Amino acid sequence: MPPKPVRIAQISDLHIKQPGKLAYGRVDTARALERCVTALNEFLPQPDLVVISGDLADTPKPEEYDHLKRLLTPLKRPFVGIPGNHDAREMMRAAFPDAGYAFSSGPLNQKLETDGLDLLLLDSSVAGEPYGELDAPTLRWLDTMLASSPDRPALLFLHHPPFITGIWHMDRQNLRNAGDLASIVRRHPRVQLIATGHVHRATLTMFAGVPTTICPAPNHAVDLDLEQLRPPSFRVEHPAFHLHSWFPGEGFGNLVTHQVPIGDFDGPRPFFGPDGKLL
Repeated sequence: MPPKPVRIAQISDLHIKQPGKLAYGRVDTARALERCVTALNEFLPQPDLVVISGDLADTPKPEEYDHLKRLLTPLKRPFVGIPGNHDAREMMRAAFPDAGYAFSSGPLNQKLETDGLDLLLLDSSVAGEPYGELDAPTLRWLDTMLASSPDRPALLFLHHPPFITGIWHMDRQNLRNAGDLASIVRRHPRVQLIATGHVHRATLTMFAGVPTTICPAPNHAVDLDLEQLRPPSFRVEHPAFHLHSWFPGEGFGNLVTHQVPIGDFDGPRPFFGPDGKLL
């Protein structure tokens, strides 16, 4: 029997507000998260872990984290989270005190090990700023963690993308010191994926020789304005999450990422009839 794959569901940019409040006066992010949790609970096979890659709260306020925790209570799988630019480190540390943070203060970095796979969660938030940066302690920690188990594949998660997307107002807010991250990643070939959030759109590129993704959001999407035609805007599009499936095998195994839509859709329906012929 082949080894069991490890499946990591990634959700991002929840932007939970206080009960009854709408994001931008229009988007019910709490209801969107409820639909997302239902989709995760119903998805088969169940993911081994859910990673929330930033912007868990919106303003932020302690009441938003309290509301977030209530909304996540029905989730059947364990979850971990890292801050985004809408979060506050100490509020988040207080909200989730049992998380295995690498440092007792400062950035909320975490390392998790699951069935032959390492997950390294990096805190790229900068207090009071929309852009991201990995501070010196985080970069040293990452380099040390990657060097500690060179034969195990690793996935990196952070909020801010380390690359230009072409969406002008979001690119001003990406990871400022992407070159520092690239230098570390190139030293450690065990990194199989860099998974981010922040832009609310499914996006794929290569960064430092590694597949790098942006996870879609369960609520609203950043407008795909590649010509700077409009002011910073959002659209309400089909929500989704990412499912990263790692298959053990030769070398560092194989990783596949699926985009999973959230909602009720027609199907599944068969391709073939009872006679075995294509319908």
